[in-house]
Amino acid sequence: MPRYNGHMDSTQLKIIEDLADIPAAEWDALAERDPFVSHGYLYALQLSGCATAQFGWQMQFITLWQARRLIGAMPLYLKMNSYGEHVFDWAWADAYHRHGLRYYPKLVCTVPFTPVTGPRLMAAPGEDENEVRALLLSNALQFALDAGVSSLHCLFLDDPDSREAQTQGMMLRQDVQFHWQNRGYRDFDEFLAALSRDKRKRIKQERRKVREAGILLQCVTGDVATFEQWAFFASCYAHTRQIHHSPPALNDDFFHRIGAAMPHNTLLVIATREGRPIASALNIVTDDVLYGRSWGTFEFHSGLHFETCYYQAIEFCIARGIKTFEGGAQGEHKLARGFLPVTTRSAHWLAHPEFAQAIENYLLRETGAISEYVEELNDRSPFKK
Repeated sequence: MPRYNGHMDSTQLKIIEDLADIPAAEWDALAERDPFVSHGYLYALQLSGCATAQFGWQMQFITLWQARRLIGAMPLYLKMNSYGEHVFDWAWADAYHRHGLRYYPKLVCTVPFTPVTGPRLMAAPGEDENEVRALLLSNALQFALDAGVSSLHCLFLDDPDSREAQTQGMMLRQDVQFHWQNRGYRDFDEFLAALSRDKRKRIKQERRKVREAGILLQCVTGDVATFEQWAFFASCYAHTRQIHHSPPALNDDFFHRIGAAMPHNTLLVIATREGRPIASALNIVTDDVLYGRSWGTFEFHSGLHFETCYYQAIEFCIARGIKTFEGGAQGEHKLARGFLPVTTRSAHWLAHPEFAQAIENYLLRETGAISEYVEELNDRSPFKK
């Protein structure tokens, strides 16, 4: 392990394989009120079986302690595949395989199935955040080296974590998401008025088709959502993943657990037709940000996806004064609906020097292409010039 400096010489490092070993209040003191790295959210992933060794997620959380007090933590998993990460390295794994090398296992610092930027190198209040951040990452890199894994990947990093990763020699990678920004709109019509004529017309047509199909929509906050409403959402989500032949991800037990653990951070949108529910979407909410997470439907109707996943959430943000709506991973179609491109970052370390050099060269080219892509998207802004 790296040698601790003078200020941190009493620090102990522990690898945690069960989040039950850490009291929720101690963990949440580090989480900066970010719902996705909260004890409730991560523990729900563990207890529901979604993020367990059975599905390629073996918890190896790095924690720092002083006199039995938790002062720093890093959500780290030993991975046997690349499912549920949303930063795609399948081509890297294939290149390793073609050269007779093993890419798995690898270490991944992330929140499983959650492409949301946030803190990953977390420090307790009152601690030197930069020092704790540096110590967590240096220990993670040493742990990767000692364990003999192919690589360490830190996904969806915020600005301070990205800077620390670059300082410690990790390679940065960029990607693009689409976020909606609340410009102080009084209502949905004022938002529409800010868009160009063709975009405004398209959204009105999509919303009208949903109304003409006799579909009604309801936003249900987690503090009043019933067991049956959560069960319906979970069944929608599972059905839609099944018809798209998607790999196993989240399950009904996980959704019920976060509904119970995070009632003030959850929002269900439920669509009904002829008195019965047909579709639903899940959002995670804070005072400042709404995060679009998952959706599912039992019926196809033109415009239903956009209404359930985007337009209802935008109306909710306007009504509550929420500043940002993060629409999730990928999705250039969001641009035409008032979302603008935002760059996300991940950091990568590979043990094999030749592959590390090859991937570094690739990332340099990819970064240039991403920058050009974002510039092109901004030139196609859906808003009035």
